[in-house]
Amino acid sequence: MSTTPVARIAAGVPQVQSSLFWRIRFSVGDQVVLLEIPNGNATESTLILRDIEMGRAKQHARVHHVACPPMFAPEGGLSGDRETANAQAAIECLRRAGVTHALGDRTLPLIFADFARKAGITIECDPDCWVNERRQKSDEEIQHLREAQRVTEGAIQIACEMIARAGVRADGILLHDGSPLTSERVRAAVDHWLLDQNFANPKSIIAGGPIASDCHNYGTGELRTSEPVIVDIFPCDRRTRYNGDCTRTVVNGDIPDELIRMHAAVRAAKAAAENAIRVGVTGEAVHLATIAALAQHGYPFGLPGEHTPLSYCAMTHGTGHGIGLDVHEPPLLDRKGPPLLAGEALTVEPGLYRRDLGAVRIEDMVIVTETGCLNLNKLHDELTWL
Repeated sequence: MSTTPVARIAAGVPQVQSSLFWRIRFSVGDQVVLLEIPNGNATESTLILRDIEMGRAKQHARVHHVACPPMFAPEGGLSGDRETANAQAAIECLRRAGVTHALGDRTLPLIFADFARKAGITIECDPDCWVNERRQKSDEEIQHLREAQRVTEGAIQIACEMIARAGVRADGILLHDGSPLTSERVRAAVDHWLLDQNFANPKSIIAGGPIASDCHNYGTGELRTSEPVIVDIFPCDRRTRYNGDCTRTVVNGDIPDELIRMHAAVRAAKAAAENAIRVGVTGEAVHLATIAALAQHGYPFGLPGEHTPLSYCAMTHGTGHGIGLDVHEPPLLDRKGPPLLAGEALTVEPGLYRRDLGAVRIEDMVIVTETGCLNLNKLHDELTWL
């Protein structure tokens, strides 16, 4: 790719498209277009959006210029369709600036490339645009993540204590206020508490017993004593838009010996992963450290086969992922995971899954440093929460 300055173009709804929001730090519920156009030795940024949003954008958006589509109407005028008009105006802006070649990020809608082609402008995809920049969190971003994880831990504690302190019916079903305690009831309690903290909460994982052997099963129905319950909560701070992500496993009552062994192995795997994390180490190397620690405790890695017995117990997923404005961001702590960068926020979440028993998973958030990692979690990771 040429090293000479070229224009860049990105488009989307900042309210839901995190890369664009990260770049302009301005949220709006309609599509906007960002253009970065070389001007001598500098680059000037122009944000094109609806006229009714221009006042707010001029105050808050981190750009040089704010415009609306009519300011760049091409010959023949703009379409009555808003997104088509945005594409027309963006390409006309590039044309007036003498741009013949531009780079689009990995999310750029195809309509922009189509209008550019008709105007004699070439748009190429730059799949790495802003990816590494977003991976390396600023001090401000780390503080937002620290606060998000603090609140997430509060929600985890509420859920785990609610399960651990529940009564037990004669048939082993947990009881709360005289009625069966279900995944849905625990999830609702978490939702209500997080709403009071001004956090938006996607559907939490509250999965008890064998169904939790599917690592992304949200959980449903009545919870039982002596069965592990996965509590995985990943809410978003409405004020900053940064996410927390934490998992703990809780058991009400007596803990089966096999769960104790699984839990010890998962804790050891998590420690091995964290000990491996530092700048320059690959995400794959961290994942392999996790697998090696589990193997030392007698547990394999990999999904069960068609004829594998139900008692097969293994880790079935990667060790973790990046986190920030999205719950799942690059990089992956998995096969082919890239070298880690300073300031990255990562989850570390080893787990073991057994279809006739359930699962144990522990997840913390860490920040990558030159010499290791900083764990943002304070909450204990025991199976007992009394």
